[in-house]
Amino acid sequence: MADPNSSYTELLTTTLEYRAPEIRDNVSDNIALLKRLNERGNADPYPGGAEIVEQLDWAENSTYTRYTGYSTIDISPQTVLTSANFSMKQAAMSVTMSGTEQLQNSGSKESIFNWLAARVKNAERSFRNNLSTDLYSSGTASGGLQIGGLQLIVADAGTGTVGNIDSGTYSFWQNYVFDFSSNSLAASASTIQQAMNTAWLNTKRNSDSIDLILADNTYYNYYWQSLQAIQRVQSSDSAQAGFKSLDFMGADVVPDGGQGGDCPSNHMYMLNTNYLHWRPHKDRNMVVIGGDRMSTNQDAFVRLLGWAGNLTCSNRSLQAVLVA
Repeated sequence: MADPNSSYTELLTTTLEYRAPEIRDNVSDNIALLKRLNERGNADPYPGGAEIVEQLDWAENSTYTRYTGYSTIDISPQTVLTSANFSMKQAAMSVTMSGTEQLQNSGSKESIFNWLAARVKNAERSFRNNLSTDLYSSGTASGGLQIGGLQLIVADAGTGTVGNIDSGTYSFWQNYVFDFSSNSLAASASTIQQAMNTAWLNTKRNSDSIDLILADNTYYNYYWQSLQAIQRVQSSDSAQAGFKSLDFMGADVVPDGGQGGDCPSNHMYMLNTNYLHWRPHKDRNMVVIGGDRMSTNQDAFVRLLGWAGNLTCSNRSLQAVLVA
């Protein structure tokens, strides 16, 4: 026997599957960090497996030998490579329709489609907002099921275990921290550039340097005020994507503490996004999960939109955070 709800479930399925790529694109375009990772080519799906693995070149080869004639050359084995292993995290959002709503919107197929599209668009916005929150997180919400965000990878203390590597044991895996109080400074418009200069210099390595700076309202405003006496430089690329940004040493300075912003209070993240990676699962990057789920004791059905993966890092020492 045919499913009596087939016309509605097929429309919901079609709407979700049609909108899923748009949801994915809207998320990446509306979150400054993900936009930059896409531009860098660092938003790469991973093929599967229990963990997401980032290969690390963590130590120099120490066999460099100056020699003459028959001098002995160091041929000792070298341990210069390791890996950071990140757990896969999952998130989903449901779009539902009750029998009552079906009846209320049964005038035409077009009216049902418009109704469903509006609900899916709401899911798109909600998914984006929650994902933005997770990208700034320490990964501890929901019993550790949350994405490991900037508060984990670019930690206020600079330490912690990230990717199964304990930075207390391996100092190469610590991020740089400029703490105003530890430097006997009060954060202000007159001190913000000193802090940014120090963080930039301590994370500069050959051609590698900070390229994206995310700040809450307070620190962004301090930097903005510090530029009042000189011409402000805005990145046209960021402006075209809806991000009004200032410039610091070639890096975009983007505010993410406004209405609905998720950057923690009194924080500025100075990021080298060459070493940050967005790793969605190739089969679960904001796509419809499974078929229709009919309630056993309700006149309703649901479809799920799902995502799996994590934010990973291959060099913490080139990332910095400014805190009070």
